[in-house]
Amino acid sequence: MTFGTADWICVLLWLACMTVGCLLAARTLIHWFQLESYQFPGYFRTLKRQGQKALLPGLLTAAGFFLCSAALLFLKEKAGLPFWAAMLLLGVCVTGIGFLVRSLGKRQKEKKKLVFTPRIRRLYAVSAAVWFCVLLLGIRLSGFRPPLSGIGTAAVFALFPLLLPLWVALGGLLSWPVEKIISELYFRDAQRILKEHQDLIRIGITGSWGKTSVKFILGTMLEEKYPTLVTPASFNTPMGVTRVIRTQLEPGHRVFVAEMGARHVGDIREMCRLVHPQMGLLTSVGPQHLDTFHKQERITKTKYELIEAIPEDGACFFADDDGIVTGLWEKTGKEKYLSGLHPERDDVWAENIRTSSEGSSFLLCTAQEKIPCVTDLLGELNIRNIVLCASVCLKLGMTGREIARGIRRLRPVEHRLELKRNPGGITLLDDAFNSNIRGAEQAFRTLKEFPSKRIVVTPGMVELGSQEAEMNQQFGKLMADCCDEVILVGHRRSQSIIAGLRETGFDERRVHVAANLAQAAEMLQPMAMPGDTILFENDLPDNYSEE
Repeated sequence: MTFGTADWICVLLWLACMTVGCLLAARTLIHWFQLESYQFPGYFRTLKRQGQKALLPGLLTAAGFFLCSAALLFLKEKAGLPFWAAMLLLGVCVTGIGFLVRSLGKRQKEKKKLVFTPRIRRLYAVSAAVWFCVLLLGIRLSGFRPPLSGIGTAAVFALFPLLLPLWVALGGLLSWPVEKIISELYFRDAQRILKEHQDLIRIGITGSWGKTSVKFILGTMLEEKYPTLVTPASFNTPMGVTRVIRTQLEPGHRVFVAEMGARHVGDIREMCRLVHPQMGLLTSVGPQHLDTFHKQERITKTKYELIEAIPEDGACFFADDDGIVTGLWEKTGKEKYLSGLHPERDDVWAENIRTSSEGSSFLLCTAQEKIPCVTDLLGELNIRNIVLCASVCLKLGMTGREIARGIRRLRPVEHRLELKRNPGGITLLDDAFNSNIRGAEQAFRTLKEFPSKRIVVTPGMVELGSQEAEMNQQFGKLMADCCDEVILVGHRRSQSIIAGLRETGFDERRVHVAANLAQAAEMLQPMAMPGDTILFENDLPDNYSEE
């Protein structure tokens, strides 16, 4: 079979359409890559965890491509369909199949949608170029020689999408050098901007949990005296904080508060290379993200990178947890402050704590004074967070009256033990953003302060590595004492939670398992009545869904 210029144009159009079809079908995989912060270890863990769902887009796309190729091969051989027409029809078909697979993937409601950032657009562009070149190279090597001639070759190459998860990884790998150059340019520009703000007080906050709540609490309190910029939402990566500095930092700001997240050793050190904090807050150290750190010692070492980065004339602030953080405070030789609930050793502490379903009151204490404080925030853990922030405010010269006023203005952070009154008379406690064993225990204690009936809706906890089953079993044991009904989301992870509930003698007839959050909401409809309280504890990201 001899190929002319027109035939090769048709082949190239078919390859372009096939590339587009694969890109459309790969949307779910690319979304996972984004959810894992473009980290390859996390992406491959998601592929392993979501095995069937990871293979499904490629299988459906390959099957559709192959069937279309086979049908058009039949038409070409039996009905004399011209080669150019067959290839153009095939191009239209493979694009349509990719769009159909993409639509099927989008039918499941996403909690955090794929965001078409410049980086995602570059990933799509690089992936398209790479996949097109791979297909073209394969076509050139085959040369359309018998028995793989014409549409027959197309049928064989239709199997390309079977490796779609790996093709996405390849696109990410080849785009990585470009992203590294771009991110470093932005990073250095943010460093330059911070250097120009010579009088800016720079504060870093890290911890296994509580850092986002502490960030917003501290920002609200500092606003009583200083124009303050706080990194929004959960912006806690180098590129996220870089973006905030480049787009939101103004000459009038006196304080900059940066949340610093970490999933690998060295992540906090990189954040400090950007921010150069003069003050550092350590909220907690625990097994969060144990699936990436693998060992508790690595988590502790990484969180302490913030304290190591504080200059000798700076100040370090620790939340007294009677555990790892307190131990880190003891070994620190720089100016340091400990805050919590222990008058005998803490520099700032809380006394006479009273919590209810309406809020909390307490005395904020130092060696010099006791400040009466009232807040709408719920639970003892929030009091501990407030005391930690008050320690910073006192260091920065704020008065007791300014601090108490700031505490009075505090409002719950969205999805972090947020109290919502439903017009139907049902009270909602929204603690869906994140779940760790310490925060979950606090949420359960808070739930106990509400009248029954009390209902917990939860999928349990993730990112705990080899300890996940054990921790979820403990999670179930803690839950048993605070609720009357339990709705667990996800059949596999629920088994450990049920085992914990069973250990306490909890009535298993009051334990219900839903496949997803939508089904859990259906179960709630007949169960919840006016006067009841529902706690939503944790809400898994899309890449942890069991469906």
